[in-house]
Amino acid sequence: MTAVHKTKWFMPAFCLVLGLGCFAALWAGDRPGDGLAAFALLAGLAALTLLGGRSDMIRGLRGDGRDEYWARIDIHATAIAGHVTIAAIIAMCFWEWAHGRDGTPYAQLGAIAGLAYLAGIGFLRWRG
Repeated sequence: MTAVHKTKWFMPAFCLVLGLGCFAALWAGDRPGDGLAAFALLAGLAALTLLGGRSDMIRGLRGDGRDEYWARIDIHATAIAGHVTIAAIIAMCFWEWAHGRDGTPYAQLGAIAGLAYLAGIGFLRWRG
């Protein structure tokens, strides 16, 4: 049996659900035009991932073309994205502090990232 996230339908469905969530949040925030644009962008990504099935990269991103090679690429790409995001959060926090503001949202995101990292290290060490 194939895991749900390894079918060709998961990523397009996820994009559509995310697009609907963006649309609803922006509509509630009295920005329906931005909501439609966000939904259109994510619906386009859904169509690209669904219809681009012959591309090895699309299949790898989508999940139905996954193997050990793609699993390794995915884990490395996730680590790179995490490092870049954490570096940006730290830089934005420093920017806020340098301008006399408290930097609370960024400090909170940094704390969440640090705790998640420590929990991940602990869990993987315990499991392994």
